[in-house]
Amino acid sequence: MNFTIRNFSLAASLSAAGLLAACGGGGSPQASGTLSVAMTDAPSCGYDAVNVTVNKVRVHQSASAGENDAGWTDITLPAPKKINLLDLTNGVLEQLGETALAAGHYTQLRLVLDSNTSGGMANSIVLTGSTNEISLNTPSAVQSGLKLGHEFDVAAGQKVDLVLDFDACKSIVKKGNGGYALKPVINVIPTVLNGINGYISPASNVLVSAQQNGVVIRSTVPNATTGAFFLARVAPGAYDVVITADNRATTVIAAVPVATATSTVAVSTAATPISLQTAATPARTISGTVTLPSGSTEAGYVAARQSFATGPKVMVKYQGADVTNGTYTLLNMPTAAPQLGQYSATLPITFTARTDTMPGTGKYAVEASANGFTSKTVTPVDITTADQTGVNFTLQ
Repeated sequence: MNFTIRNFSLAASLSAAGLLAACGGGGSPQASGTLSVAMTDAPSCGYDAVNVTVNKVRVHQSASAGENDAGWTDITLPAPKKINLLDLTNGVLEQLGETALAAGHYTQLRLVLDSNTSGGMANSIVLTGSTNEISLNTPSAVQSGLKLGHEFDVAAGQKVDLVLDFDACKSIVKKGNGGYALKPVINVIPTVLNGINGYISPASNVLVSAQQNGVVIRSTVPNATTGAFFLARVAPGAYDVVITADNRATTVIAAVPVATATSTVAVSTAATPISLQTAATPARTISGTVTLPSGSTEAGYVAARQSFATGPKVMVKYQGADVTNGTYTLLNMPTAAPQLGQYSATLPITFTARTDTMPGTGKYAVEASANGFTSKTVTPVDITTADQTGVNFTLQ
C-alpha cells in the first residue's frame, strides 16, 4: 500500500464563557482548564483509503448522562470534516480542536461521526489497488456519539491533551453481501511524542508493530520513499518490534526499552536499514469461519501467533471476520523461520533465523476472539506444505 503522510489543522475552539453556559454555568465564575483532542490511526489491512467524517467531540462529567441531557460540552468542527485515516500513520495527528472546560472529573467522551445518507460517502473505503470508493454502513451510535472508555481530570489553569487512536484495521468488517460496515475501535492514547523509530529496506506491504506478549500496542507502515517508520506514543516499558511483509520472513527485535514518556529509541538508521529476509518458500493462507451466537452484533477477530522458545511471543497477522457470515482469510502467512534480534543500543542489530518457535516453523497458534466472548485457539495450524482451510471457531 502507498500512503501519503499529511498533517491537518482544524481550529474549533470555544470560548470559556460559552463553555460555562454549556456546563450549567451562568452563575458565579468557575475555574477552568483546557481540553485539546486530536486523532491518529494504526494502519489498515487491505485498504488504500479509510475515510470517516467527524462532526464533533463531546464530554460530560456524568457517566449516566444521555445524549439530550444538559451539561454536555462540544468541540464542534466548523463543518463536518472527511478524514482519510491512512494519512495518520507514523505519529501524524489530525487536530480536532480544543476548548476551555470547567475544572473537574469527566467520565464520558464521545466522538460523533457524520452518517451516510442517500448513498453518501461520508464514511467510506477504497480497496488496495482500486480507485472505487465504497460506502461504509455506519452504526446508529454515530448520531449520539461513539462512547470511548476513558475518564480524565481537568485542573484549573492546566491543559489536557487527548489523542484518539482509530484502529482502521479492526474497525472495518466485511459483510456477506459484498458490502462493508464500520464498527469503530478507538483507544485514547498519550499525546506526548515518544516511541520507537527506524528504517526498513524496500519490500511489499510492510507492517511494523510494537507488541507486548503477542498483543499489538501500536503499529504503522514505513514511508514508501525513505523506509522510515515511527511507532509513536507508547507508555514506558519494553516492546517487541515485529516486522512483516509479503514473501519475507517475520523479523522481530526483542525487548526494545522505552524508558520515559518523552524518550525515542532507534532500532536502525538510514545508513543501515533493516533488510527483511526473502522467504525461500511461498507464503500461504489460513482461512475458516468464526461463528457467534445467533443475534450477536459483535465482529470476530482472528490472530496468528508464534512464540520463541527463548524469546518473545508475537502476533504475525490478524484479520477481522466477515460480520455477516463469519468467514476470514489470513493472507501472506510466512512459512520461513522468523528472524530474531535482541535490542542493542549499538546498531545495526544482528538477526538470526530461529527454528525454535512454537508451535514450529511455518506453524501457528490461531486464536479467534470477540468482545464479550471467550477466545478459542487452534494449534498447530501447519502451512509448511499447503494453505489451511476450515480452521473454524465457535465462540460462546
